[in-house]
Amino acid sequence: MESKYPSTVLQDAVESISSLPGIGPRSALRLALHLLRQPSENIRHFASAIERLATDVRYCKECSMICDGDVCHICADSKRDRSIICVVENVRDVMSIEATGEYRGVYHVLGGIISPIDGIAPSDLNISGLLSRLSHPTEERPCPSEIILALSGDVEGETTAFYLYRQLEPFGVKVSTLARGLGFGDNLEYADSLTLGRSIAARQPFCP
Repeated sequence: MESKYPSTVLQDAVESISSLPGIGPRSALRLALHLLRQPSENIRHFASAIERLATDVRYCKECSMICDGDVCHICADSKRDRSIICVVENVRDVMSIEATGEYRGVYHVLGGIISPIDGIAPSDLNISGLLSRLSHPTEERPCPSEIILALSGDVEGETTAFYLYRQLEPFGVKVSTLARGLGFGDNLEYADSLTLGRSIAARQPFCP
């Protein structure tokens, strides 16, 4: 069968680009052709930057945020309030909350949320790391007095929040959640900074 692309190299590039979320074959072709018009050194730099995502990106040993070293810049900041841990689904949520300027505590990235439909169980998430931060405090990492469950307001997010609440109960720590300036079903990634900032500032006790 004859290919619709004039080059197998171009075809491979289009197929690779179209594997990204939100990028269809037409958009992928447009991007690939755009790259072809760039100087070769630009393309090599682009390819190198993508390759480094697989080879050089590390995860903070404290909170699992993306970083370049052993500890992310947030956990390394002595001015952050370590008595409050904000639990989020992913790295993008940390970036969204940081953009509000309303939060000065530290974070814990779960790496997902509980979703039986997608085959994601509690054991697939970084929950043990969170519990370890409470059960094995150190001078540099004291036991927190509050855990904020900053998870999306959909069914999966609520299920994850309830599960975490039950896991945190024995520690006697205050557990709060975002104020519902965020509507049910809202995803943190798409919330505007003002709404998200107010939701953090007006957080409330978690009620299962």
